[in-house]
Amino acid sequence: MTGYQLSRPEAAYIPSETECRELMERCGMLENIRRHSEQVRNVCLAIVDGLADPSAVDRGLVAAAALLHDIAKTRTIGTGERRHDLIGAEMLRDLGMDERIACAVESHVAFENFDAGGRLEEREIVFYADKRVMHDTVVTVDDRVADLAERYGINEYIRNIIIENKEFVLKVEGKIRGFMKTDMESALAGI
Repeated sequence: MTGYQLSRPEAAYIPSETECRELMERCGMLENIRRHSEQVRNVCLAIVDGLADPSAVDRGLVAAAALLHDIAKTRTIGTGERRHDLIGAEMLRDLGMDERIACAVESHVAFENFDAGGRLEEREIVFYADKRVMHDTVVTVDDRVADLAERYGINEYIRNIIIENKEFVLKVEGKIRGFMKTDMESALAGI
């Protein structure tokens, strides 16, 4: 993947926001996807800042994962490949990024191994934030799920999966809320 090299490739590192934006540029990320990713980052950081213990998660990792969660989306739009989440995670692994970033990218569409009673994970924040941002606007979970069902529900079966996923999104939201010092809407109000 030489076309995607960062300015300082090294094993298992967390790129700065500048490096993430550099990679977004090198991958030719479409402007609308870039704006969406920036807003997902804003939601993520508002959540981290609203945590009772912000050190419970790695803020830099959350920011990087949010910025890079759709890193392969432009590519998959152009090639017709499916699962931009899995392709993006593999790209980041190939670049030697911290596995938790790749895992957050991989988990932002289809989340596996959710532990409702476990520690708060960075990938949970990225997953949830992505479900609160429609294009580049912060919206309710209901509005985002309706948008996803309309845009990606190519048949009744897939539409139903997207709509049923709303309950899982709300479970993730409940877990995150349990770690916050403020309510979610107050935390997101300044975005």
